[in-house]
Amino acid sequence: MRTQPVARAEIVVDLAALRHNVRRLREITGVASMTVVKADGYGHGMIEVARAARAAGSEWLGVATLDEALALRAAGDTGPVLTWLTVPGEDYAAVIAADVDVTAYSLAELDEIAAGVRTAGRPARVQLKIDTGLSRGGSTAEQWPALVAAARAGEEAGRWRVTGIWSHLACSDEPAHPANAAQEAAFRSALEAADRAGLRPEVRHLANSAAGLLRPSSRFDLVRFGLASYGLDPAPGHVPDLGLVPAMTARAVLVMTKPVPAGAGVSYGHTWVAETPTTLGLVPVGYGDGIPRHAGNHAHVLVEGKQRPVRGQVCMDQFVVDLDGDLPEPGHEVVLFGPGTAGEPTVQDWADAAGTISYEIVSRIGGRMSRRYVDP
Repeated sequence: MRTQPVARAEIVVDLAALRHNVRRLREITGVASMTVVKADGYGHGMIEVARAARAAGSEWLGVATLDEALALRAAGDTGPVLTWLTVPGEDYAAVIAADVDVTAYSLAELDEIAAGVRTAGRPARVQLKIDTGLSRGGSTAEQWPALVAAARAGEEAGRWRVTGIWSHLACSDEPAHPANAAQEAAFRSALEAADRAGLRPEVRHLANSAAGLLRPSSRFDLVRFGLASYGLDPAPGHVPDLGLVPAMTARAVLVMTKPVPAGAGVSYGHTWVAETPTTLGLVPVGYGDGIPRHAGNHAHVLVEGKQRPVRGQVCMDQFVVDLDGDLPEPGHEVVLFGPGTAGEPTVQDWADAAGTISYEIVSRIGGRMSRRYVDP
């Protein structure tokens, strides 16, 4: 008997799993948590994930852009939200008026925040980011004294309240990497300089998912949980089983099946050629829907209780799987990945097949696939 999803291809998100993960992570760390919901909730849906995280007790939400923060407010979220990625010339007034915490890396950003304060007619909530060794966003150590001095002057002038000081780790998924200790030491030094300048932030935070789980000394007042909130392992091979539940399942319907003879080439470039007669199935999603093209000839899917290998190149709209002589009916369910509890591949399996990380698999998938929420 065939089973059929409600859509041609869909992403199914388990809200109960999300709530469970948020609660479990807070239990493990014993400090406040920020659930990171940027990039449309890592592909799970920003608004729905945010609501689930709040229901599970997450004190903070984290997003990258001002637009994301405003979308949360428009959806009714009223709790603490941090945003951290802007470009020169952006207008901070709306997020300041919406009581969103904004991040400053530099004196120039403080100046733009001050302009937003004048337009909004109310003080801002500002967090300062120090670059401790990722060499990405954040103030350099050389610029830090001037930044904290200017931030304190702005507090005294009533322009803002400095609510947080934070940084981001480069190698937290490798717990023995020396960069972790070096960055933590640099962060502590930056906190001391901020304290000397007279700043008394509400939260100090350094740890992301991997560090929050593997490096207790990096937790400070708050852990920013991104990937782990979605039930995925932020440091494969290092994190023990913590009872987290992957929240996303991707599935589609089988378009057609057909027998092919030995010597048949499959998909563009004939990168796979059947050595013996076999049967093939057509799956109606491709790289236009975020299926990684590099997974061709490496990934597997679940059809009729068996993992079936992807054969040939992943195309824009479809890919082919080897059914090894079976001929299930068109319309049968194909599970690309899920929690793994029913024998299906996992997100990490697809990441390994594509030579990437699980973050990329879940955050890029979508395209023409519908998204459905379940709450078992």
